[in-house]
Amino acid sequence: MGEASTQDKSARTTAQIEADIERTRTQLASTLDELAMRVHPSTISAQMKAKASAVVEEKTAKAYVAASGLLEQVRANFVDEKGQPRKERIIPVAAVGVGIVLLLASRRKRREA
Repeated sequence: MGEASTQDKSARTTAQIEADIERTRTQLASTLDELAMRVHPSTISAQMKAKASAVVEEKTAKAYVAASGLLEQVRANFVDEKGQPRKERIIPVAAVGVGIVLLLASRRKRREA
């Protein structure tokens, strides 16, 4: 089998050998062009930008889901199953909010005086 393949190769014409060499050169040139594109700064920059964008999008989606869940939990504390407000929980929270606003306003007046 080794002898037959050696004979086949030796039986090739010069034109066939030149065609093989040209095909190999074309493939090599294509490979080099592809490698040049892969390591080009604009290509690397675009890849990094795409990766960063994907990470930001993923984090934003996770934050949105978490905030939505938290908001639903808070809402459940202030609204009953029928959708009616729970006054026994809303009034104390509102009073605390008003107290904080009044405290901040009084501190601001002291600084200005």
